[in-house]
Amino acid sequence: MKAEIIAVGTELLLGDILNSDARFLSRELADLGITLQYQTVVGDNEDRLMNALDIAFKRADLVITSGGLGPTDDDITKETAAKFFGKKMVLHEESKERLLSYFKGRKMSDTNMKQVYMPEGAIVLKNDNGTAPGCIIEDKGKAIAVLPGPPKELVPMFNEGVRPYLESKQDLTIVSKELHLSGIGESAAAEQIRDLMRTSANPTIAPYAKDNEMLFRITARGKSKEECVSLIKPITEEIYKKLGSFIYGEDSDTLVSSVMKTLIAKGMTISTAESCTGGMVASRLIDYPGASKAFITGMVTYTNESKAKLLGVKKDTLDKYGAVSSQTAEEMCIGVAKKCGTDIGISTTGIAGPEGGTDEKPVGLVYIGVSVNADAMTKKLQLSGDRNKIRNAAAVAAIELLRQRLNTQEDK
Repeated sequence: MKAEIIAVGTELLLGDILNSDARFLSRELADLGITLQYQTVVGDNEDRLMNALDIAFKRADLVITSGGLGPTDDDITKETAAKFFGKKMVLHEESKERLLSYFKGRKMSDTNMKQVYMPEGAIVLKNDNGTAPGCIIEDKGKAIAVLPGPPKELVPMFNEGVRPYLESKQDLTIVSKELHLSGIGESAAAEQIRDLMRTSANPTIAPYAKDNEMLFRITARGKSKEECVSLIKPITEEIYKKLGSFIYGEDSDTLVSSVMKTLIAKGMTISTAESCTGGMVASRLIDYPGASKAFITGMVTYTNESKAKLLGVKKDTLDKYGAVSSQTAEEMCIGVAKKCGTDIGISTTGIAGPEGGTDEKPVGLVYIGVSVNADAMTKKLQLSGDRNKIRNAAAVAAIELLRQRLNTQEDK
């Protein structure tokens, strides 16, 4: 099966929003073994969208659209798709009831009612996260899946409606497994298993870069789920042999969930002392449900005075080495753990920019520290990018250093 993606929205053409839908859909289609050859972005214009559909269906069996399902006059994707296939728009009673229930007790604009009219004979896709249902239209061996634009609506609608539909059209079962890595870049990780990636046709191995980490997606095709799992297993084992120290989890695991599960299982407590990251490490850690079982306190000690007063960083250390130094990072992580009575302390101190750098200590220089039972380890980072990118990268690096320390503890 060949597919194309058409993203609809003038705001995409103007660069007002990022087309994250296309990235998600591309990966999901690849996971399903469906060939994606083209992506198109078109504005909110019926003639241009009709032309885009005509071109797409001349070379593809499946088109997935995103956007243009809202209640306003320029939301024309569903109506244009119906016109392309010669389908009438008819009232869909279930969608109407869901819409009225959504607005129960609130005023609803009359224009919202256009969202409950569907192409005749279409498979209606319910929207549990918004007001616009989607749909799938089939005609003469061709199909179009019409999805809303907001990712919080598109992603669950695809997973709950479109994916099962596409799986039913496939002759083979497809199973994927993801291995999540931190502390190593995509190119370096791929290089270590280059021969495996080159020779393995089923399963396939695909590397993906994420924010400050990466993953390998292993995808197998077979007659059954069990066959696919058996094909994936030896590949997974081989990747663990090569890169096991960098792998923090699989499938739905995150770096934070991996660390927090370990802390909770060990009954260990943690506190944070942050300067340049301004609470980002603490925020990420407490995103984990049940974080209170391990996370005790987070401090933002931005000035030298607060580092000395709250964490006990020595004045001599600050005078001799400066706030941005391995010595200060070490005293910060030890100090916060002692102050808060926790097993572990994490620290960050650095120059996030855009100003404040020198030849000796340029923008992007960050020191992170992790103390486990008063045994501290620090790491120097030289990061690049804007202020926010540097701060985010430093926060992830601090959590990754914690993961490494916890693994070291397990090995002892």
